[in-house]
Amino acid sequence: MSFLKQINPFENALKQFDKAAEILQLDENQIAMIKEPRRITEVNLPVQMDDGSIRIFKGFRVQHSIIRGPAKGGIRFHPEVTVEEVKALAFWMTYKCAVVGVPFGGGKGGVVCDPSKLSRTELQNLARRYFAELSDMFGPDQDVPAPDVNTNPQIMSWMFDTYSMHKKRFIPAVITGKPLELGGSEGRTEATAQGMVYCVREAVDHLGFGLKGAKVAIQGFGNAGSHAAKLLSEDGAIIVAISDISGAYYNPEGIDIDAALETCRQNEVWTLEGLEKNTRVEKMDDPMKLLELDVDILIPAALENQITEANAPNVKAKLIAECANGPVTPEADEILEKKNVFIIPDILCNAGGVTVSYLEWVQNRMGYYWTKERVNEDLERIMVKAFDEVLETSKKYQVNMRIGAFILAIGRVTKAAELRGLYA
Repeated sequence: MSFLKQINPFENALKQFDKAAEILQLDENQIAMIKEPRRITEVNLPVQMDDGSIRIFKGFRVQHSIIRGPAKGGIRFHPEVTVEEVKALAFWMTYKCAVVGVPFGGGKGGVVCDPSKLSRTELQNLARRYFAELSDMFGPDQDVPAPDVNTNPQIMSWMFDTYSMHKKRFIPAVITGKPLELGGSEGRTEATAQGMVYCVREAVDHLGFGLKGAKVAIQGFGNAGSHAAKLLSEDGAIIVAISDISGAYYNPEGIDIDAALETCRQNEVWTLEGLEKNTRVEKMDDPMKLLELDVDILIPAALENQITEANAPNVKAKLIAECANGPVTPEADEILEKKNVFIIPDILCNAGGVTVSYLEWVQNRMGYYWTKERVNEDLERIMVKAFDEVLETSKKYQVNMRIGAFILAIGRVTKAAELRGLYA
């Protein structure tokens, strides 16, 4: 396991919380109500493989908070998923929902597996087994999952069907990120990237430079990263570097994003492998060096703990937009703040996904569906309002945007907890 994965993401999340809680002067009782997860579930998932053998997979679901609404958070399939990672992601979801003001708490799920080594049948068996084993936790008013790393609308469809079959009725609001044919929302696929772009537009305006001609590097070219590249290039930004598991690709004059997307579509698995054959790019010797390129905007859109105290001194970007969850460690945060790097924190920057998930949940419950234009209007209004509130909070308390976002979110969760009181 790499050094980056050895960094405990939940400990990092709590460090961020503690700074904001100290500024808000929360007492021990207030902290006790909102800091630790309310429920951590670990299950062994027996799955029949194509050869007839039974394989056991480890699965997790963490509900951090249901104070402001049902738990909300994705389910990821990844070989290095840990309970500490899932706890951190559930924690961030609580405060992400509070930052943008949607009525959800925080949850997250994960299964330790490598989906690329599973057949379609095996993947379906695993998805259904996970949802069946944890079906008592899920529900439109309890816990509403969504796609995450290595999961997608098809996997959400299998999970939704499993739940609906158990309940003997059609319940689309149990899960979001579904295909349109099963009650999904227009605009959901690109929502995380679109929400980030709305934040980036506000940030560059605040910093005094425009998106047109701005140089951008994007780490991660999955759903969020690829849509971010397309949307920003349409705004006139120059995408000079992109990366995924196949490596990092660089062209100081700008990468042809349409060619990159077509490369991914042509490959059996969505990856940039072979991009250098399809357009003019240089494959970087060390993919992590993408984070240190001389660019205006850096977008970490991969996994957590990518920018650490080891490489933060070499970061040259003016603006970091955290499309991934927890890509910057607390130690790196301090270094970047001294370098006057403006960071749009993850609990604000990538909240577009959960915001449109909320809009999908609302549509499911109404049985009435909106156009993409209507969805994006709501998304822009919510994201711009949240950015402005975080910026004002950071100015008021003279802290960076991350601490400002936590102060805003923790204040909202604390207020809700106090209003509800304690059921004895």
